[in-house]
Amino acid sequence: MFENITLLLPYIILGSHVLFVILFFSLVFRNSWGRGVQTFLGRHAVPLALLVSLVAVSGSLFYSEIVGFEPCVLCWWQRVFIYPQVIIFATALWKRNSHAFLYSVPLVSLSLILSMYHEYVYMGGQSILPCTALGGACSKIYVMAFGYITIPMMSLTVSLFILLLAWASKIYKNENSYA
Repeated sequence: MFENITLLLPYIILGSHVLFVILFFSLVFRNSWGRGVQTFLGRHAVPLALLVSLVAVSGSLFYSEIVGFEPCVLCWWQRVFIYPQVIIFATALWKRNSHAFLYSVPLVSLSLILSMYHEYVYMGGQSILPCTALGGACSKIYVMAFGYITIPMMSLTVSLFILLLAWASKIYKNENSYA
């Protein structure tokens, strides 16, 4: 069963990339065809961000604890910035606080930078940071699908989705504060 999940995850990530592009352009073209999508994303940004962060934490724990992939130093630092997202958005949902992105965006931006650097190292770039992972190096590729989907790319995808939701939330608040 775990093998099936491991084979299915890259397809889910690929599908999420297609969804991300559609959602991004719906925000860009929010004054024409993207209005409904933008309104939905903005209105439900916090629960959607909670869902994205829960999936990210679950995927991370699945790969390290169930599949047995040894996380490297860069993976751990990405986790440091992504794991608190669950608490931030769960608390915001519970308290009905729509300002969660004020706390989330700095953390997720750091995760984005790290995952971009980690992806650069994965794709053959020269690392400027020494990797001290006992079982696996920062450049050890555990997942490679469709020529670009790796574990750092999955982290990058999560970061981009949360930033997209923050943008949608900001647009929604700005457009509905004058109504």
